[in-house]
Amino acid sequence: MSTAQEARNKETYHCFHEAINSGDLEVISKAIDELIHPDGRFHTAERTDVSAVQVQKRIWEILLRAYPDIHITLEDLIAEEDKVVARQTVTGTNSGEYRGMPPTGISVTYHEIFIIRFADGQIIDIWGVVDLYSQLRQLGLIQA
Repeated sequence: MSTAQEARNKETYHCFHEAINSGDLEVISKAIDELIHPDGRFHTAERTDVSAVQVQKRIWEILLRAYPDIHITLEDLIAEEDKVVARQTVTGTNSGEYRGMPPTGISVTYHEIFIIRFADGQIIDIWGVVDLYSQLRQLGLIQA
């Protein structure tokens, strides 16, 4: 794969990242429709037939409700062949319902890493590791 293609993949990810940080569900949803292939997969430990488009829209609906001020800082973005790897820091204040729990008013900081594979200029596969333990511990929902 060419260096130019790797640069385009990174730029596509940057566009997705900018939409997410808009905090506007409509902007995020539009970016998801444009940047994620309709047949894209979001790979998790539990197999599902739900598309990456559907999963991403649901994730951002939940996160924006729970953390209206959510912000993702891109720490590293590495491209090789048809994949990019993003290491990110997430911050936000829990001002809305989350996982069936009422808002805590607590600000959290946690980390995540995603591997994204591209095909024909769109995201086709997403694998991710989110430090959910740290997030829930900071919210007081689990004990250290």
